[in-house]
Amino acid sequence: MSATRAQPGPPEDGAKPSGEGARPQRGGREEPAGGMGTAGRSDTLEPPEPWCLRETGVDRARLGRAESLFALSNGHLGLRGNLDEGEPRVVSGTYLNGFYESYPLDYGERGFGFAEDGQTVVNAPDGKIIRLVVENEPVDVERGTVEHHERELDLRAGVLRRQLRWRSAYGHRIEVRTKRMVSFLQRSVAAIQYEVEALDEPLWVTLQSILVANQDERSGGEDPRSARAIGDVLDPRLAVGGDRRAVLCHATKRTQLSVASGMDHVLDAPGDCRVSLDVEDDLARVTVSTRIEPGTPLRLTKFLAYHWSSRQTVEWLRDQVDASLEAALAEGWDGLADRQKRFLDDWWERADVELDGDPAVQQALRFALFHLIQAGARIEGRAIAAKGQTGTGYDGHAFWDTEAYVLPVLTYLEPRAVRDALEWRWSTLPQARERAAQLDLPGASLPWRTIHGEECSGYWPAGLAALHVNADVADAVRRYVHVTGDEEFERHQGFDLLVETARLWAGVGWFDRVGTFRINGVTGPDEYSALVDNNVFTNLMAKANLVAAAEVARKHADRAAELGVDEDEIATWERAAQAMYVPYDDALLVHPQDQDFTVHDVWDFAATPAEHYPLLLHYPYFQLYRRQVVKQADLVLALWFRGEAFTDEEKRRDFEYYEAITVRDSSLSACAQAVVAAEVGHLDLAWAYLREAALTDIDDLHHNAQGGLHMASLAGAVLSVTNGLGGFRDGDGIPRFRPRLPDPVRRVAFRLTIRGTRLRVELVPGEARYVVEDGEPLTIEHDGERFEVGADVVARPLPEVPDLDPPPFPAGRGPGCLGPAAD
Repeated sequence: MSATRAQPGPPEDGAKPSGEGARPQRGGREEPAGGMGTAGRSDTLEPPEPWCLRETGVDRARLGRAESLFALSNGHLGLRGNLDEGEPRVVSGTYLNGFYESYPLDYGERGFGFAEDGQTVVNAPDGKIIRLVVENEPVDVERGTVEHHERELDLRAGVLRRQLRWRSAYGHRIEVRTKRMVSFLQRSVAAIQYEVEALDEPLWVTLQSILVANQDERSGGEDPRSARAIGDVLDPRLAVGGDRRAVLCHATKRTQLSVASGMDHVLDAPGDCRVSLDVEDDLARVTVSTRIEPGTPLRLTKFLAYHWSSRQTVEWLRDQVDASLEAALAEGWDGLADRQKRFLDDWWERADVELDGDPAVQQALRFALFHLIQAGARIEGRAIAAKGQTGTGYDGHAFWDTEAYVLPVLTYLEPRAVRDALEWRWSTLPQARERAAQLDLPGASLPWRTIHGEECSGYWPAGLAALHVNADVADAVRRYVHVTGDEEFERHQGFDLLVETARLWAGVGWFDRVGTFRINGVTGPDEYSALVDNNVFTNLMAKANLVAAAEVARKHADRAAELGVDEDEIATWERAAQAMYVPYDDALLVHPQDQDFTVHDVWDFAATPAEHYPLLLHYPYFQLYRRQVVKQADLVLALWFRGEAFTDEEKRRDFEYYEAITVRDSSLSACAQAVVAAEVGHLDLAWAYLREAALTDIDDLHHNAQGGLHMASLAGAVLSVTNGLGGFRDGDGIPRFRPRLPDPVRRVAFRLTIRGTRLRVELVPGEARYVVEDGEPLTIEHDGERFEVGADVVARPLPEVPDLDPPPFPAGRGPGCLGPAAD
């Protein structure tokens, strides 16, 4: 793209929700643009830099997106990228993983088994705010004159920096320099360093450092992708303060989760200061007033700490906050920043993806990897939500795409986070077993969307019926165990997850009169089809789930006995897997997405105006469900995830068929299309879709980045490189590669860590190079040739790519049509 840029301790836990009264969610996951969301590259974003994201100026129309892009988190605590002074803002966000409120789901007609309660992430007390008054005039980017404004997200330091030069209406000029971080090492701690300097003359200034709960949200518009508006949900329980420290304690009204939030300060002032502290139920404020001279800045370092629990008292949580603040003060800003940098140095040594040929994509890939480690580093028994901790989109829920897209990246880069995420799934098995029993099914039925573990989708054809989530979790378990060799996890949490999901499939499916195993009445990944029979993706993923469960049951006979798994049950799983039905259309020579899909009428794409996308916002599901139109990769996802079930020729025909009817109304689609396009030989398409996945949030291609970043698409951008251009597959125990290199790309390099061995893969024109950077030699496969790789580089020619005509795609919905295309 050109420079113009066209485009460890025990986890705290939650409480079981109850109660009744708000609307159910829509079935689809992409909603219309609203509020201040505007798609396209913001004029304030600077040309791409390899290791940072930089903006100059304040783009009021795209402020919500900037808040998401510049968010900081560590998996436990997240701070949205709001301006230091707190206004203007779209969504003010401070999030604690698993800290939520419930609300009742109301239905016009309630049915047995419908989800009872919704769950939504709660905005914890906001401690980011530091307001500045200069000679009795408040500093505000919408008042006075902003002479310079710049923010830089440093991907190597893990710090958000800001510089503001501002002139008041009366001509007083100041410069503000701030730094903000959420610590990867001190799980509950964030820190802000704030400097203000007079530029021309001595000035009286007042700083107000604020911690506020139940903050009013004034978004400038309604956006249905934001979290449900449920009002002030934090009841004050305790407020204490002394010197420059304050701690506020609250509890959610329905879930009765307690949270303590605190702040303390270190002041470096050039002269005498007046310092005061005010503490109320929902507000704590430290005020510093002094006179500053040009060249002698006033510096305030603010430390924040957060702890929450469903079991501990607010007094206990207050003490934990005090302890965390003391630890942060002892380490200081410099100590925290130094350890932050060393943490990320280690991350980038393992995780960096290098791509020469497109600076925007190179920046976007590192941006993606940075946000993925932010989302997963310290989850410790919690989920990775669809938006991480960058916003309130999807109410802060975790979906199947965590296991399908995010965990496959982290398994090879940060497996500890993967174990934590899967342990969270394991911790929700009691709710999942209860849900399965309610549905008159064996085993466990994991939720499609949730925070605490209960299904909270009010649209059951997309939620309850999307049973593939169970196989997606099982697939993540299988991959994690294979890559890490974590036998303890396999024997316990992994075993339980595999067995209970296999039992579900054995109960959902059935053997027909000729012995074929069929799974009817389910919803696959494509949300423009629902309640179908024999969705190919679901059936093939269920097959792999059944095989994996049978293998671990035979391997760990003692655990099998504990769960009542006998030889007959194992044999049933194996028989079902062997007999799994995979429909095929002999007339079209393609696999239908489900057994009846290709007999439906094709959607009239030519007659669909561009402004009628996403389709679910302009057409009833009744029309979508009975036509051939695909919201997001489904059959194509099966070609990638379960590629061993298809021949190369079948993959090509299937891919080209579904290209013509896939409209990509979901951010989950582009990366899957990129991976399979590369495999079958459509390299131009693969590159276009890779770019789309990479730039989804930076360019706001789906018009909803203000609600938070798309973690699955960020992960998908990385997978588009490793699994797409690298041709990496991990299904049979041997890492296999069939790499591709599109013309715009001059070089690609990435790393994978398998059983402690770090393998580096580099692609250059005409050649793939493999080398073990750390660890023991590794057996791999390149284009069908198997060999061992050690400390010496092994080079092989890139496989031949067939010369294919580009397939058609729906009018106005091809690659690049959602936003700016490559030059």
